[in-house]
Amino acid sequence: MDQDMVMGARVQLLSANQRVVRGTKGLRIYRLLTPVEPEVYGSKLAYVLVEAAASPQVKELPGQRLALLDEAVAVASALEYANPYRAKVLAKALAARRALDDRQPQKI
Repeated sequence: MDQDMVMGARVQLLSANQRVVRGTKGLRIYRLLTPVEPEVYGSKLAYVLVEAAASPQVKELPGQRLALLDEAVAVASALEYANPYRAKVLAKALAARRALDDRQPQKI
């Protein structure tokens, strides 16, 4: 992992002065920091991924939405059971994933 990129992402978080950085900026930051400190940033990444899947930019792209939600489920599932945010973000990601499946036409 490039330590300069990690440091840059941490500086961006500090300068954002928000509890959770959203949008593409948040995705970029949390995707970079989650492998470094998964228990600290993983729940935020899962949260931002679910938000991104519901955004108007991917509304008509079910494959992209599915990929974002699958990533969110994987990230949330990887959190330790002791993580206080694990259950909440995992439930949110799974619910969004199920809702997307329910909207897809059934293949026979």
